[in-house]
Amino acid sequence: MEYMFQPGFMGTKAPFFMDFVTLIVALLPLLVGIAITLARKGLYELHGKVQGAIFIISLIVVGYFEYGVRLGGGYEVFVQKTHVSHYYLLTVLIVHIFIATVTLGIWAATLIRAYKESKRGGVLPGVGSDAHKKAGVRTFIAICLTALTGIWLYLLLFVF
Repeated sequence: MEYMFQPGFMGTKAPFFMDFVTLIVALLPLLVGIAITLARKGLYELHGKVQGAIFIISLIVVGYFEYGVRLGGGYEVFVQKTHVSHYYLLTVLIVHIFIATVTLGIWAATLIRAYKESKRGGVLPGVGSDAHKKAGVRTFIAICLTALTGIWLYLLLFVF
């Protein structure tokens, strides 16, 4: 796993794994937007499969990130390389963790409800469609906020 700590590919002070995770996080709103577009085109089954795949991949990426942070010595090691106030950085980190955790819950609940509805024979759009659309909008906004705060943290840790 030494490759994880080799210099990253974005030209910053970040190790490879941070660049990789940040790239995936930055692309996440785009990927979810593509999945939403599938639903708007009436490709509901494909929309569900793509959303599920993106969710699973996101969980794997979060696990990879957590593993890298722990293996790399934790938060304390990564903040040593920044010139940003540690109080400010910690505040941004807490906000990011809160948003990301809430996002995970909203996203998982939306997927689970849609899956249960489809197993009961319900087809979206249909019963619950407006609720599903609203949950999808909340999920998409939360994913965008998670991506923005994740990129913000990356910039604070490895660029500024």
